[in-house]
Amino acid sequence: MKKFITLFLLILAINSTSGQTKRKGVFFDNNKLINRFHTIDELQDLNKGALIELYLERAREIFVVLPYLSLTNKPGISLSDVGIKEDSDKIKIVEKNNEIADRAFVYTTNTIKELIPYSDTDKIVWAVLYFEEMIKKMRLGKEGNI
Repeated sequence: MKKFITLFLLILAINSTSGQTKRKGVFFDNNKLINRFHTIDELQDLNKGALIELYLERAREIFVVLPYLSLTNKPGISLSDVGIKEDSDKIKIVEKNNEIADRAFVYTTNTIKELIPYSDTDKIVWAVLYFEEMIKKMRLGKEGNI
């Protein structure tokens, strides 16, 4: 029984680590995208802290997707998916850009959290709605389908 439990835990550990491996050359993942859009009424019912979190999430999606917009507007797309040969140099370029963008967005996050609370709530609502419209247009893409 002890061997069975050990074997089970080993298999579980292997599965969990293999599930965490990233596909190489992927421009951006779904976890960097927002999953909900809001109406002005919904936003006006939120407190400033919740609005700032929405502001931050939307700024992040724009920040992450925009550099790759002419290649893809879909998450999980890799170099080879858009017809680019996945050699080590190009994979390094994508991975380095993503790493730098993640680090840079930490500073953007700090800036937003420190300065945006001084904004009028109505202006934050307007900005969130504006960001959401930008995201909708980015997701529509050239073909016009989300």
